[in-house]
Parts: sequence; C-alpha cells; structure tokens
Amino acid sequence: MKLVSKLLLLICVFALPVAAAQTRQPVPDPPQVAAKGYLLLDFNSGQILAEMNADERLEPASLTKIMTGYVVFREIAAGKVALTDNAYVSERAWRTGGSKMFIEVGKQVAIQDLLMGMIVQSGNDASVALAEHVGGSVEAFADLMNAHAQRLGMTGSHFTNPHGLPDPELYITARDIATVAMAIIREFPEFYTWYSSREFTFNGITQQNRNPMLRRDETADGVKTGYTQAAGYCLVSSSKRDDMRLVSVVMGSPTPNARAEASLALMNYGFRFYESHRLYPADEAVETLRVWMGDKEMLSVGPEADVFATFQRGRYPELAARLEKAEDGLTAPIARGEQVGEIVVMLGEEEINRVPLVALEDVGKGGLWQMAKDSVLKLF
Repeated sequence: MKLVSKLLLLICVFALPVAAAQTRQPVPDPPQVAAKGYLLLDFNSGQILAEMNADERLEPASLTKIMTGYVVFREIAAGKVALTDNAYVSERAWRTGGSKMFIEVGKQVAIQDLLMGMIVQSGNDASVALAEHVGGSVEAFADLMNAHAQRLGMTGSHFTNPHGLPDPELYITARDIATVAMAIIREFPEFYTWYSSREFTFNGITQQNRNPMLRRDETADGVKTGYTQAAGYCLVSSSKRDDMRLVSVVMGSPTPNARAEASLALMNYGFRFYESHRLYPADEAVETLRVWMGDKEMLSVGPEADVFATFQRGRYPELAARLEKAEDGLTAPIARGEQVGEIVVMLGEEEINRVPLVALEDVGKGGLWQMAKDSVLKLF
C-alpha cells in the first residue's frame, strides 16, 4: 500500500494525556539581544520559539568544531575509528594558529584526548589532527563535513576546514548549526556529556571550558563557543529543565559577555513562557484501522518516533490531535514501519505538528475468499 498525496480525515480524534490545569498567560515578544543572528528552539519538537536572521550565512568561527565532532562520532559509531586509536601530530596540526590544546609535532595522541582538547579547550591543533587521522587530509575531511551537512539538511552551510579559522568559503547559518548540535545530542548522548566538562588537562596544561553558560545556568550542559574578529562572539548552548530541553544559537555578538547574556535571556524566555509535552510514545498503537485484501482485517498503527508538542504555557486544553489516512483506504500487503497516514497536532485552529503514522505490524495478502469478500464490501 502506497500513501497517496490526497488525504481523508478520519472521524476519530485522539485523546491526549491529561495535564495539570494552568492559567493561560500572555507571551511577550522575544528579548532583544546583541547579535547578528539567533535561534531558540525546543529540542524534542523542533518548534521555533524565537529567531532573527536564522538563515543568514555567517562566519562560524569555532562553532565549526560542532560539525567536526559530529563527523568523528559518526566514524567511531561505524567502527572506522576507536577512541583508543592514536593519531599522529603533523607539523600542519602543530602550527595551526589560534586556540590550542598544545599537542607536540611528531607525537601520537589518543583520539579521545584530541576530542576532549577540541571540545573543552577548543584546540585548533586538535581539530586538524582529528581531521587528518579520520579523513587523511584536512581537505578530504572537509568533504566529509559537507556530505554530512547535506544529509542532515543543512542547506545554508559550507565547510572548508575543521576548526573555523576564517575562509571565504566557510559559512553556516544559525538554523544549520542548531541542526547538527541536536544531532549530536540525539545520536551520541554518551559523547555529548563531554560538552559539559568544566576543564581538561593535557600535557600538564589545564584549560577551562570556554562556555559561560556552564557557570551561569546550572541546567546548561553544552555546547560550544566561537570567536574570530570577523565572526564576533558566538555560542551554541543547550539546557534541560525537567523534561524540556531548549537549544539556542547566538552569532555575531560584540563581546563575550553579550553572547552569554543573550544566550541566558533566550533560555529564560523559552522556559518561562513555553511548555513541551510528549503526546504519544514511539511504536505505541494509537488506533486500529481496517485493511482490505489482507490476512487480517485490522492493523495497529502509531508514530514511528515520539510525538511532542511545544506551545505557550496554559494552552494545553486547546490541543487536539487527528489522524489522516490515504483516501482509498489501506490495502494489503503492508510492511511494518510503512507509512499509512499522518498524525496532525492542532493548537486551537493552528497546526503545530505533523508526523508520519506507520504500521506497527505486517499484514500479508489474504486468501481468495477474503479478497473476494473485501472486493464486494468495498463497493458499499
């Protein structure tokens, strides 16, 4: 059964989880912050809570290292690189300017140490050593970065190096860097914990994590700062309070304090005036639908991923969810995981989320009698 573009609204409307009653409160405009561009969004639902110039191409500085980390994590997950592998420190890596973890040319350094040196100490030298070990060269590694960016849907970004030092062809958008930061949180939670490390010591030198949110917000646990004269002061941050996680991106602030104040203001705004709820868990049946021509007549269907909704505080009673399915119904065979419709979440008259509805079991072709019976029933 193939999902067709024309959808028919089913009569049923799903029940939503019961939530504590709250008084609806007015939501002010987002805070005015000193930045060339910013973005605030909910991690679970992807709902944008505030943005300015989020799709403008800007210089990323060391925010580039978020993508560098993601590429290395993917290679580790694929079994192509191990944390215990030793990378050779080339002269190119050793000579790279800017912030350093102070690796020494000609030495071997473990991949885990290089990752910590890049994440906590923002080492440009560590970034090059990682790129050369994983990609063979900085240029080949940049190709990997761009391939992963394309796969993640980062349409406004282009990478030429792993550290973020200025290059005319190196640029990102706030929306894109949020995308890869959230991919790390989602795909590699074990590695993401490193982004909250307060300090790291290598070669007898201890350096503090540059992320000011780790000191200003006890719920912050990442992600990365960046600075060059051309890019200004940048910061991607993430905080989790109760079951709600927000991610903010601030780019092009004039001072270190300005980027910290902007990030904290955005976080406080989001947590103060918005709430987020998981409405339906992944792979849990929300309805059973009639199947024609199959070896069973009823099919359990549900979302392929957790369904979340983020909205202004106090508006939970306005939530409603409905199911939409293919106009001509469901016809066997249907494979588990195949999309058979969509779940649409509404807040009052506004659609705020639309997610695939999938089959939670296989339905094979029915026998001749079943097919003949269903052919007659479908006429009526």
